[in-house]
Amino acid sequence: MTVKNIAIVKPAFPFEAYSHVVSPINAADGGGFMFTMPDIPGVMADGATELEAIVDGREAFTATVSALVDMGQEVPAPAFNVDDFTPASASGKVLARLPRSMHRQLTARAKTEGVSLNSLVLAFIAEGLGRRNAANP
Repeated sequence: MTVKNIAIVKPAFPFEAYSHVVSPINAADGGGFMFTMPDIPGVMADGATELEAIVDGREAFTATVSALVDMGQEVPAPAFNVDDFTPASASGKVLARLPRSMHRQLTARAKTEGVSLNSLVLAFIAEGLGRRNAANP
């Protein structure tokens, strides 16, 4: 068997420009975490921790990009653009209409807990987002 040495190339876009997915590996399959890069098929790695999977993913990225260049194939540009997911205006101010009964309950709860209505609503939103993120990693 012959092994070809491939020169490491500097990619047109850095590793950080590409989105990636780190997901848990089932314990029955050995556990740890799997790293994939949706924009570049073939970039896969794993590690015992999320950080190890990302470090190994960086190496897999470099190897895959170098192999694509060596084969004369195009390296896909990153599809993810952070501007696509950033609101045009994120002032931090939200206006929401509530049923009077809910507003009354929230106001009473805020008074009982000794916090402002805004602080209470913000805490409830953060708690809900945290639960949702934990349930859908």
